[in-house]
Amino acid sequence: MKNAYDCIVIGAGHAGVEAALAASRMGASTLMVTLFFDTIGQMSCNPAIGGVGKGQLVKEIDALGGEMGLAADKTGIQFRQLNASKGQAVRSSRCQADRKRYKLYMQDVLRRQDNLDILEDEATELVAKDGKIVALKTQEGKEIACKTIVIAAGTFLNGRIHVGKSITAGGRIGEPACHALADSLKKLGFEIWAFKTGTPPRLDGTTIDFSSLEPQYSDEPPVPFSFRTPMIPLNQKLLACYITHTSEETHDIIKANMHLSPMYSGQIQATGVRYCPSIEDKLKKFADKKSHQVFLEPEGLDTDEYYPNGISTGLPAEVQEEFVRSIQGLEHVKFNRYGYSIEHAVVPPTSLKASLETKRIEGLFLAGQINGTTGYEEAAAQGLIAGINAALKVQGKEPFILRRDEAYIGVLIDDLVTKGTQEPYRMFTSRVEYRLIVREDNADKRLAKYAYQFGLLSQEDFKKVEEKYHFIDDKIQYLKTTKISVSKDVNEILERAESAPLRRPTSLSDLLKRPEISLAVLSLLDVQLKDLPPKSVEQIEYEIKYEGFITRQQKDVERFKHIENIKIPSDMDYDTVSGLSIEIRQKLKSFAPVNLGQALRISGVTPAAISILMIYLKKRNEERARGR
Repeated sequence: MKNAYDCIVIGAGHAGVEAALAASRMGASTLMVTLFFDTIGQMSCNPAIGGVGKGQLVKEIDALGGEMGLAADKTGIQFRQLNASKGQAVRSSRCQADRKRYKLYMQDVLRRQDNLDILEDEATELVAKDGKIVALKTQEGKEIACKTIVIAAGTFLNGRIHVGKSITAGGRIGEPACHALADSLKKLGFEIWAFKTGTPPRLDGTTIDFSSLEPQYSDEPPVPFSFRTPMIPLNQKLLACYITHTSEETHDIIKANMHLSPMYSGQIQATGVRYCPSIEDKLKKFADKKSHQVFLEPEGLDTDEYYPNGISTGLPAEVQEEFVRSIQGLEHVKFNRYGYSIEHAVVPPTSLKASLETKRIEGLFLAGQINGTTGYEEAAAQGLIAGINAALKVQGKEPFILRRDEAYIGVLIDDLVTKGTQEPYRMFTSRVEYRLIVREDNADKRLAKYAYQFGLLSQEDFKKVEEKYHFIDDKIQYLKTTKISVSKDVNEILERAESAPLRRPTSLSDLLKRPEISLAVLSLLDVQLKDLPPKSVEQIEYEIKYEGFITRQQKDVERFKHIENIKIPSDMDYDTVSGLSIEIRQKLKSFAPVNLGQALRISGVTPAAISILMIYLKKRNEERARGR
């Protein structure tokens, strides 16, 4: 250990891992502070990566040089493409990972990373001077000088675990909570909220009757998360998940004991997760449903433990046993661990800049659940951006901020810092207005250039991305400029594809726009379209078939960009802008938007107010230009 670092990362979950790797890989001397080395990279809840809206985040993390996608590919035991029938705009990847192997993979990567030290200790006090972070104090009495700090403490800040009426301090079952760091944030003037999340029990798979359950197998072949993973090895063992359902008896047991649930007894006042509710929440909010789906997910290759996704609960242990055993296949199941609810501290994300640096203390960045999000992927995305921006801060460079039309990560962070959140925030495809152009399949095209620029992606890997898209662009151009003449052979092929015959020479791209026509069909008409790489085929087809919609969305982006590009000076005095209401002035002062686009997304800021600001800024710029 050294006495001073460029960056200190507090926490070693998904956000902390990506933050520490990004900062150290960009040349910043980095220290990761964690309570226990053995829990670095721990999957605290379900052993899965990705999902609807989340798979896109993982692909973007990977394209930006992050580690999560590579870890998922290396340790995955089931891979599935969700929404596969609905098109690329909403298609999302998901995998079950081997819980133990995943964290060991991350620990090994961190252990071997240059510029990165790891300290087992508790971060207790943030030291700031003249509004800037200067050091961190720890429980063991160390004071470590630093230029930046990233807090990625997960559920450990003021963590309280609830099982029925039992309450214990903890950030995860069997691990202590961090109260001193939360107190330090309060002393620095930060507002502290509390959010609630939870987890289901863990079950002994040797006592589950799988014979009566519906299996769900991995896709074949499995599709990797990382564009740096050529393919999932054939010898990588893939396991099935199983589907079961709660019953009316299950619901009756839970309803009879609802008064013992911490959420409904008044024991927990914190806001829970709307989109990943406990089984108690489901019964309250969807009272008419007679059953709810439960996914039995394997925890790994070397364990018989299963994670029953869909029955997160904070009910007492004896009630958990009773209601779980009323579910088909689980009648005689044994419990390895009971489910629990957990409260944790949150700093309102509107107190952050778009770089994830706090507005109050320079050099202090927040990432993950402390910002009010839920989910591994949301946390990792924030950790990566915070780590990049901490390194850029040290280098004296401008922060890295992704736009909403560039990435799901851009939407995630913009939503948090501009709109805030009153409940744990989860990413969905529906939150992304430009999802036709911001897709899983083109994350590397959109973002790899930034990773290469920051030194997070090798020249060799970046060259592969460039070559891939040169190839795709060339094929698209070929399809647009090559025409097929009318002939008996051509029309016979089209007839077999149940497509209308040609009446006049037609471009290959126009043929491909027909719903029933694929590149496989066109390859029968043109030899140059044979044996194309499968990944390229999907992208070529999408770009051609949805060209009109994509062009329209790109025009929307361009129309909106003009206000995104109008910067608001950091020293902006809104009191000098006539025509703004007191309420709008207060909101603009509080949020401190960096451009007019961000200002427009602040709740209550009207288009009329944006017009006033636009005129004011134009006049101000003209006056300053004349003054020079």
